[in-house]
Amino acid sequence: MYQRVLVPLDGSRVAESILPFIEQIAGPLDMEVLLVRVVPLTSLDILRELDAQGYLEPLVASLKAKAVRAGARVRIGDPATEIVAAAKEINADLIAMTTHGRTGLGRLLFGSVAEAVLRGSPIPVFLLRTSEAALASAA
Repeated sequence: MYQRVLVPLDGSRVAESILPFIEQIAGPLDMEVLLVRVVPLTSLDILRELDAQGYLEPLVASLKAKAVRAGARVRIGDPATEIVAAAKEINADLIAMTTHGRTGLGRLLFGSVAEAVLRGSPIPVFLLRTSEAALASAA
């Protein structure tokens, strides 16, 4: 069974929409959750790294308040590469993340981190497809 799950977050509501699912399964299964935020190389400065850590801290606190073992890490580099590397480093059993649901030209222009993680990961990847529009209509 899964003991440790890596949850990549990019600061968007879409990425955070995986958290309610993780909360529901992590507590009962006694899973450890590691939230990861990757700061791209193009914005390599200490302020961006501190912002990323500041973004993750309240999310970790929220998980811990719900009796979920949780931690956070900030990594610098290519998002897909760093997500897979972080999963290996912590011996994660699962990567759980959202896909932004882009298709066509948007996917071609922006690429898909989720797709790259799926292709590069040696462990299972759980993908939740959602979009800003879907989140807005659910609210």
